[in-house]
Amino acid sequence: MPGSAVPPPPQVWPTLRARDARALIAFLVEAFGFEATSVYADGDQVAHAELAWPPGGGIMLGSAKEPADGEEDPWPLRPGTFGAYAVTDDPDGLYRRAVGAGAVVTAELHDTDYGSRDFSVRDPEGNRWSFGTYRGEPRHHH
Repeated sequence: MPGSAVPPPPQVWPTLRARDARALIAFLVEAFGFEATSVYADGDQVAHAELAWPPGGGIMLGSAKEPADGEEDPWPLRPGTFGAYAVTDDPDGLYRRAVGAGAVVTAELHDTDYGSRDFSVRDPEGNRWSFGTYRGEPRHHH
């Protein structure tokens, strides 16, 4: 319900640019299960989009655009060069979902020597995505 929603806790938002942001958003939702929590667009040009990762965290993305004459691109990230690792408790199910949606496998499902079950894929724009059960090292709170 609008008004009662609570924003997520503070976090880092990895950010990427896309050649076809609308198509990439649709792929990330279908293939990996991201949730498009906001998309601000004018036609095919996406100014800002937020995709939540259901277990926690998320990414932001927008359309890559050619700067106007004399202008500098304020966020000059080349599409297709992004990479991220996302934690999942069901790598086998996510692997099947991603492959079924057309993700290109770059590393098959495997068990790591540090106890994680991982796989890696490439999205249609060439970005690299790795998924696994490894949650990171415990944090020492001061």
